[in-house]
Amino acid sequence: MGATKSQLKKDLADALRAKDEAAKMNIRMMMGAITVAEVAGDTARELTDAEELAVITKEMHQRRDAAATYADAGRPELAEKEASEADFISRYLPAPLTSEELDALVAEAFDALDEAPTMKHMGALVKAVNAQAAGRAEGKEVAARVRARLQA
Repeated sequence: MGATKSQLKKDLADALRAKDEAAKMNIRMMMGAITVAEVAGDTARELTDAEELAVITKEMHQRRDAAATYADAGRPELAEKEASEADFISRYLPAPLTSEELDALVAEAFDALDEAPTMKHMGALVKAVNAQAAGRAEGKEVAARVRARLQA
């Protein structure tokens, strides 16, 4: 069992003892998402820590997208609920990279190229930075920084 799932089980027991309904609901949702990912495919398997974090990250992004959609539709009560769920989920994710750390990773990727970088290298550069960021930076932010540096 991955570290995230183990932590979720421990936190669920704590939430049950504390009778914290919001925490129980969110933790069960995350554990359910991990379980669905474990049994997806031909055979059930145990997820790695990185795969568990990817599932949790996906759940957080879904909640943030839903909150934005609800806010645009004039449903602030639902938007607030989804945003609070996303905030709760984010506690289980590694701390995001700072702007300076992300810029440093982009600079490293550019320095690793053997030739002068052009737009045709963008995909490889974004992939390299995303691999180094290990889920601590959003892909669209990485792509925007790589594109800005290529166009500079």
